[in-house]
Amino acid sequence: MSGRVQVERMIEALLFAAAEPLSAADLARRLPEGADVGAALAGLKQAYAERGVRLACVADRWRFQTADDLAFLMTEEREEPRRLSKAAQETLAIIAYHQPVTRAEIEAIRGVQASRGTLDVLLELGLVRLRGRRRTPGRPVTLGTTDAFLEHYGLSSLADLPGALEMRAMGLLDLDLPSDFSVPNPAAPVDDEDPLEEGDEPEFHQDFLGAEGEGGAD
Repeated sequence: MSGRVQVERMIEALLFAAAEPLSAADLARRLPEGADVGAALAGLKQAYAERGVRLACVADRWRFQTADDLAFLMTEEREEPRRLSKAAQETLAIIAYHQPVTRAEIEAIRGVQASRGTLDVLLELGLVRLRGRRRTPGRPVTLGTTDAFLEHYGLSSLADLPGALEMRAMGLLDLDLPSDFSVPNPAAPVDDEDPLEEGDEPEFHQDFLGAEGEGGAD
């Protein structure tokens, strides 16, 4: 048995036994020194390409999951605990594409005032997080997406976000986007943002959410 095949078998065993997806670094720490994790993952992905389960990378972590065309076998009818409203979907899309973004910037892009509860839902579901504070007067809180957002939508990274036309077709961007619209690079440095400090718990909900029933909100 070749060394590469043995590494693939070890990674296969680790991923099947893991309670959550594992990163390449997680795998490397458990494998013999010098093991080519990247080549082994590529080999496993190819080997499982036509199987009932496939190897997928989500949020830079690897896991086995049901093949897309067999998902219907796992479907069961049940009450959906919560569905995102159109306003929440648009707000989430704006945060994903424009992060780090502030409340004022979200409202400027949507063209309407944020309604009570929209951002609460996104924060509660773990799709959005408080990132830091903008280096501008008032030090407004900035928002960004989470790994849970990537996992929920099956994205490896923010670079895999669909383009503007696809988002409009999905009904998530019925908006007039700026001329410089582009998919964000999460690795790019942000010069006008400071991270939240330990113990810094901004009164974000009160700041973001206006009085219930205000005109123009949705």
